[in-house]
Amino acid sequence: MSTGLNPYLHFDGNCAEAMAFYGGVFGVEPHILRFSDSPEPVPEGMGDRVMHATVATGGFALMASDTMKQGPFLPGNNVLLSLSFDDADEQTRVFEALQAGGQVIRPLEDHFWGRFGMCIDKFGVHWMFNKETPHGS
Repeated sequence: MSTGLNPYLHFDGNCAEAMAFYGGVFGVEPHILRFSDSPEPVPEGMGDRVMHATVATGGFALMASDTMKQGPFLPGNNVLLSLSFDDADEQTRVFEALQAGGQVIRPLEDHFWGRFGMCIDKFGVHWMFNKETPHGS
């Protein structure tokens, strides 16, 4: 059983530009998935925004997305911690433990890439939970 931890940044429409910059700094090409690339319905005006981006080096993965335009964007308060799981039971256990006394933002649900959820713990820390579906499953 393995769990990984990565920083996750939110941007307000300039995620692709930021990730291209970080990719240049670390000498790697960013992987960028826009909302328009999703097989799921896309909210109006979101198609060009970044749904998920990764700059992966040998030492870490920096992940990011544009906000969903649901509220005010607060620079400096846009860092989340993303946990990556290979075991669904462990993902559920950790999600339930961290959301206790806090707030569920998105319950654990299946999506086209895997199982995902978000919460804010009782100390105000924002967490993301991801378990990718193996290709071909």
